[in-house]
Formats: sequence, C-alpha cells, structure tokens
Amino acid sequence: MEKLLEQENYREKVEAIVASFPEKKGALIPALQAIQKEFGYLPQPALGVLSDSLRVPLSTIYGVATFYAQFHLQPRGKHIIRVCMGTACHVRGGKKLLEKLEDELGVEAGGTTEDLNFTLEEVACIGACGLAPAVMVDDETYGRLTADKLTEILDQYRQGREG
Repeated sequence: MEKLLEQENYREKVEAIVASFPEKKGALIPALQAIQKEFGYLPQPALGVLSDSLRVPLSTIYGVATFYAQFHLQPRGKHIIRVCMGTACHVRGGKKLLEKLEDELGVEAGGTTEDLNFTLEEVACIGACGLAPAVMVDDETYGRLTADKLTEILDQYRQGREG
C-alpha cells in the first residue's frame, strides 16, 4: 500500500513528461532524462509510473538506467565533486586528494553527503593534465591542488558559492 501511495505522488509529473513525447516508441531515454531533470535522480516510484505509462517492463527501464552513466538511481548532491585519477593526477597526488575529500565530507567516492550538498566521484580524466592534480566542482576546474587548498574550496561551496 505504501509503495502505491509513493507511486501516486509521482504519477502526475511522470505522466505529463510521457505525454510530451507524441511517439511512445523511442521515448524511454528522453523520458528518463526528463524525469532525472525533474527530480534530480530517478526515484523508483517514478520509474514504476514510467513503466506503466510506456508499457515497458520495469526490468528494461532499470537495464537502460544502469547502463548509461548519465542516470542516477540515488539522490545526488547540489555540488558534484570529481577527483581526477588520470595518470598525471594519480602520479601527482590525486589519490591523496580523494582521501582528504572522503575524510572531510564523511563519504566514500560515489557517495553523497547526508545534507545532499556534495556528491563525490572518482573519474578517469577531466582533461586538465597540465594542472595535475586536479578536481572539478560542478563545472569549475581546480588544479595544482593541495589538501589545504581543498578545504578552502569546499568552504566556499559550503558558504553558498554557486560555481
């Protein structure tokens, strides 16, 4: 019964999203993108409504959602922190930066802080090899970092910086 109530809370928004695609065939990925834009991630009850609306098995929807890295099944932070682990960053201390962030935020790579302010990700490369070690917060790249500089950067975002 509780699951049904959760689904009903999402029904109106998800059905409106699905209705915006006149051709239901081929609408799955764009619908997933629109749902994620609406909710910030892909909530399970919303996927249930999508399954009903598109008449696509839930297992197929989960298959697509877990195949593409752009989709997220858990809530994400307001700010996404990406720590580069490419060769140049790794050699110049990328792992130490990741460990510092994990310690300071209280989450492991792939996790989101309880206050939903930060999501921490370990990535293969951010394309800033000349700035190694480098970290991105949202769309802002920070290079030649030290642990102390990381704390200063985090403090800016904690105080409301928007990027």
